[in-house]
Amino acid sequence: MSLFTSLRYLVALHQHRHFGRAAQACHITQPALSNAITALEKEFGTAIVKRGRAFESLTPEGERILITAQRVLHEQELLRQDLQSTADQPVGAVTIAAVPSVMPIAAQFAGMLQARHPGLSLVLRSMSSPDIEAGLENLSVDIALGYTQRLQSKAARMTAIAQYTERYFVLRRADSPAKKGLRLHKRPMAWADAARLPLCLLTPEMHNRAIIDAALAQAGCKVQAAIETDSILALGLSVMAGQVSSILPGALVGVLRGYAELEAIPLVAPEVLTPIGFMFACTERPSHALRCALHLANDADWLRHAQAHSGMLQSTGRASVDKTP
Repeated sequence: MSLFTSLRYLVALHQHRHFGRAAQACHITQPALSNAITALEKEFGTAIVKRGRAFESLTPEGERILITAQRVLHEQELLRQDLQSTADQPVGAVTIAAVPSVMPIAAQFAGMLQARHPGLSLVLRSMSSPDIEAGLENLSVDIALGYTQRLQSKAARMTAIAQYTERYFVLRRADSPAKKGLRLHKRPMAWADAARLPLCLLTPEMHNRAIIDAALAQAGCKVQAAIETDSILALGLSVMAGQVSSILPGALVGVLRGYAELEAIPLVAPEVLTPIGFMFACTERPSHALRCALHLANDADWLRHAQAHSGMLQSTGRASVDKTP
């Protein structure tokens, strides 16, 4: 077994924090992964993993080895892409991360990127903002779509490419189904009025929930959610199945446009505008795959597409427009 392979197993163990799941992700047996980690410990003459009945954590020495492993594997991928790519046919892997609320846009981006460059191998992950920031710093994430305003408080060498502005809507069941999919109201609702509805919201540790709580506080309100979940899918399904409403950004409302039993109402007072962009670590030598992703992120046609399917949420396509909430 090569050193590269053993280091890759260590990175997988750190990511999944479970021997069985890490082995499954690496397409090997759990004993094989354990043996590889043991061999690394013998190679470096130190314990790498704190073991109990299950994986507990990496040792301080293991954390240092992990950082080196991530850099070595990153350099290996850069070299592989340099050797295998041509100017018109880039080859290589790229990991794209996105916060859950922007995943519909990130998925469309990944699809377009792969269509333009079939030689690329893409991994799209839904991650929290802190996990994204950690992934960009440790090189396990190449590019991420998320809340760019968080970078202002970070000392890490990262930069962002603006994509669109996130706006917020109340999502609720309509009194009667619309003729052409989800009914999109033109007349807005105040956040204070939304606070009086029984709401299904994301759990408090999610950054999207922090934005919503801040807007409600600015409106002089504090909400006790009827339902809390860490699943974006559960928000929409709860509204469809019950008597609760939810507060969603335009990118998620856009995914539900085909559901005539739902209606969306823009929120104001305050008007909440959250910048969304692609973030990546500054480097003098980006990979071929990352350069392709950055080129698409700056492409005018892509930016128009992202804005039309996200924060702007124009009343086009199958959405029905109503002037009264």
